[in-house]
Amino acid sequence: MKFSKLHLGLLIAMALGAGLSHAENADRNKPMNIEADALRYDDLKQTSVFSGRVVLTKGTILIRGARIEVRQDPQGYQFGQVSAEPGKLAFFRQKREGYDEYIEGEADSIEYDGRADTVKFLHNAQLRRYRGAALSDEFTGGVILYNNTSGLFSIDGAAPKAGGAPSSGRVRAVLGPKPEAPASAAAPAIVSPVLRSTTTLGGEK
Repeated sequence: MKFSKLHLGLLIAMALGAGLSHAENADRNKPMNIEADALRYDDLKQTSVFSGRVVLTKGTILIRGARIEVRQDPQGYQFGQVSAEPGKLAFFRQKREGYDEYIEGEADSIEYDGRADTVKFLHNAQLRRYRGAALSDEFTGGVILYNNTSGLFSIDGAAPKAGGAPSSGRVRAVLGPKPEAPASAAAPAIVSPVLRSTTTLGGEK
């Protein structure tokens, strides 16, 4: 089966059942902190454009790129569009809530939607999951959409070319083995026989 169509829409949970649910939900309520070489603020449009070695943090979220445009809607939700430096990829990282796991991704550009709680990786998209410091799963494609709330993501094999025309491409995935349960938890419990006293040589009848 080929994965060459843009609208193939491969939709799966990370590790085929372990899922990516329980992303760090508290991140959306944390303040957004940004460092950059320059800032241009448009009060009328309520947008801020940071450029030059930009680093954005929001709770456990870390984003890096050459340019980040940030806006906020009247309800207070924040949105960000990240562009990479020439020859490099924009970077995203976030911790999963309640687990020693991190979701990490890279692409030519990244779009963060605070209202929908999603991150979209566009062109040369990569998504990885780390268990502790060890790489577990890895995915590549043209466009990757990661939903922090549901823990699901979709991968399209190719991003659209200029003018909206789809380009050929494939989805690639490397799935690491699921960690085994501790031996003590997997072993069946051994029940000791109950000993009782008796006055007959052959035992109770």
